[in-house]
Amino acid sequence: MTTSNAQSETPENSEPKRADWRKWVLLATIATALIVLFTMFDVRGMMASTLETVEKLGAWGPILFILVYIVATVFFIPGSALTFGAGTLFGVVWGSVYVSLASTLGATAAFLVGRYLARGFVERKVEGNERFATIDHAVSEEGWKIVGLTRLSPVFPFSLLNYAFGLTNVKLSHYVLASWIGMMPGTVMYVYLGSIAGAAGQEKTPAQWALYGVGLVATIAVTVFITKLARKALAKRTGEVA
Repeated sequence: MTTSNAQSETPENSEPKRADWRKWVLLATIATALIVLFTMFDVRGMMASTLETVEKLGAWGPILFILVYIVATVFFIPGSALTFGAGTLFGVVWGSVYVSLASTLGATAAFLVGRYLARGFVERKVEGNERFATIDHAVSEEGWKIVGLTRLSPVFPFSLLNYAFGLTNVKLSHYVLASWIGMMPGTVMYVYLGSIAGAAGQEKTPAQWALYGVGLVATIAVTVFITKLARKALAKRTGEVA
């Protein structure tokens, strides 16, 4: 055996190949799971069934809800139905708490996958996307501020953005905190809508319905106002037109 061949087969050189092999297996497994999930199962029906199960579990319901929400986020399944359902099942306050925790954990899990396990795949997905290139540059200069602003004024699909931020140099702790704060207004609004839907089947006095209405208008108004401010601030930092 020649020296060059011996060197090529050393553990140090073979380890990166093994790591790449593991990543490809993981990606293939995830892709297969996604295909099976969307072709063989009624995803919307599954979400509705999950909410029914959560309601029956009592104190364990929130735990299942959070776990399902995390999985949904990682697998690109829109969480709007779950967010809406949280308002129906848990009310505004606890629904917002559970969704906020679940969405932040889900976004963090996707971020870590994008940074360490599926970096090449995510890079190919955003390759040539000028908007992401602009955000990437802005993050390198202002870090968590850009993360927070994009959460308040979405310029990317939520699920893909989670993975895409894994490609930037933002610190994990900054990403988590900025995402949690930035997603809060939208979370409260959707949960509030869900709570109203849940109250529709209950008897309420005109005064109670008036209070619901005022609260809804105020929540939407605040969310829209914050979103506009965030969009302008993000445009200013990235050089885009608001």
